Amino acid sequence: MKGFILLVLWALTSAGQTTAVRGNLPIEVGGANLPAQKIGPNDLIAVSVYDAPELTRTIRVSADGMIRLPMVRQRLKADGLMPAELETAIAGSLREEQILVEPIVTVTMVEYHSRPINVAGAVRKPITFQAVGPTTLLDAIAKAEGLTPDAGPEILVSRAQPADAGGQATLTQRILVGGLIDEADPELNVRLFGGEQIRVPEVGKVFVAGNVRHPGAFPVHDAAGTSVLKILALSEGLMPFSAKVGYIYRREAGGNGKNEIPIEIQKIMDRKAADVPLQANDILYIPDNKGRRLTVTTLERLAGFGSSTASGILIWRR
Repeated sequence: MKGFILLVLWALTSAGQTTAVRGNLPIEVGGANLPAQKIGPNDLIAVSVYDAPELTRTIRVSADGMIRLPMVRQRLKADGLMPAELETAIAGSLREEQILVEPIVTVTMVEYHSRPINVAGAVRKPITFQAVGPTTLLDAIAKAEGLTPDAGPEILVSRAQPADAGGQATLTQRILVGGLIDEADPELNVRLFGGEQIRVPEVGKVFVAGNVRHPGAFPVHDAAGTSVLKILALSEGLMPFSAKVGYIYRREAGGNGKNEIPIEIQKIMDRKAADVPLQANDILYIPDNKGRRLTVTTLERLAGFGSSTASGILIWRR
């Protein structure tokens, strides 16, 4: 009799432990319970059916937006449904196929793969991430660790939109960096839902070559205020023996050729001619005045020769 009682107690204890394990299965399988958003292709979801461990598992949504459960004949559509809506669909399918009488189904999000946001261009760390929960343009820029000094004045946000004739069309929105960051305009901090491409083009540059102290490329942050005088100031001025006439090489509109535009450098420096505006990708070339350089060099040599003969020392230089 005593042995029979111990056997019954052991059986009850084992049954209680099994129930506890089954009760904990939804928590273990659920994993990371991300904010609920519409399910999309390639998302990873956790399906938990109370007291049915054979149906409790993580499932990857297929590329066509469908899922399949064990013992369920029909595939179920998950794409475009909220987790609660998919719970209802799974419970209804289990009842219709007479697998369970009153199933209690829980669906949680483990990983999102259908909401990529791509950030590229003049950012410190180009990145692709998933839009989990509310995401804004500033959030995306922060994930890319901010803009680089070469960032242009606009941010391009492209997203797919349904077209009138079916299919999809790409809509691109231009966001001014000054309004978004400097002025903190909340309307420019657009909401992102996944599927957007964010591009930050580099600012245009003006290239300076020739007889200047610091040749190079200079960014054009203010297109309206970029001129010959400003670029010469950035290049630390002219070198000696600069020509009076310089040239601007500008790409032809709609072509690969370049136009050569002569400018009166000396008159601009002497304020006898108007300053000339420059555009992005212009090349400003300041030639060397070879005739003047040769004349000065000859005079210097003659002066050196005269000084040498006057002192009784003759030095011949070639």
